[in-house]
Order: sequence, then structure tokens, then C-alpha cells
Amino acid sequence: MMCENCGKNPATTHLKTVVNGVVHENHLCSYCAANSGYSNIGGLSLTNMLASMFGESISSGKPISKRCECCGASFSDIAQSGRVGCSECYTTFRNELLPSLSRLHGKANHIGSTPKEEKGEETSAEKIKKLKVLLSNAVKAEEFEEAAKLRDEIRALEGEENNA
Repeated sequence: MMCENCGKNPATTHLKTVVNGVVHENHLCSYCAANSGYSNIGGLSLTNMLASMFGESISSGKPISKRCECCGASFSDIAQSGRVGCSECYTTFRNELLPSLSRLHGKANHIGSTPKEEKGEETSAEKIKKLKVLLSNAVKAEEFEEAAKLRDEIRALEGEENNA
């Protein structure tokens, strides 16, 4: 999406305002957003808001002690940009990134996916594990009919496992 103001740069700032029930959206590049006064929202700059998500203040004045050996990025650089410099940064800044990754994604371990050619038949233990997660979510959402169906399906699979 291109900037609605200049039409030259990609839009990086997306603003949604509601006035008298009418929603209006603005999509601006960082340059046009800064010129329009959107670089400092609510007393915090966008950079500092992003940095606070990573638990670090940009203007803390702390000396930068650790840098990634591969790309040279510091944790402060990552917090400012919101982007990790390279794959090695995940190892270098593991302890610093772990809480944020857990908060953003719900877990910190990447499971990945298997190519279609390599996918085999799912084992009954894997099916049961997935069904138990769905069951837990259904109970939390108070969807008891769905929970009962899932419970019965789990019992059937566990019965098959015990008979095999």
C-alpha cells in the first residue's frame, strides 16, 4: 500500500479515526506521518512505544555492551526498528527476546511446518494431543456441546490406542 499523501513511498503508519460514527483511515509513509505530527502520539514517539514493547528505553543512556557478531546489531537497534538484524540475533539476544516473543506469539519455540510431500499420516497420539487442546479451548469458551463431541472423539481414539 502506498502513502496516501505523497504516493511515492510505502505506507508504514496506518491511522484509523472515528468521528460521529464515521470511520476514516489514513495510510502514510514515515516521512509524511512525521510531517503531519504523527511521530509523537500520546507523549511517546513511535520508536519509544516499540522499544517499550521489548522492555527497553531508547533514551536510557545505557552503554551498548552486546552486539551480534554476524550483523553488528545491538538489542537497542532491534528494539528501535522492531526487526531482528539476522538469524544469529535470535541466539545472541535470546534472553532479551524470549519474553517479547512469548507475549507476541504465545510461545517462543518455532515448530515450523512440514512440506506436503513429507507429511505422513498423523499418529493417534498427535490427534489426541490436538483434540485435548481444542477441548480445553471449547471449555474455556463455554461451548459445551462442542466440548462433549471432542471428549467423545478423544475417548474413542484412546480406546483404539489401548486395543492396538
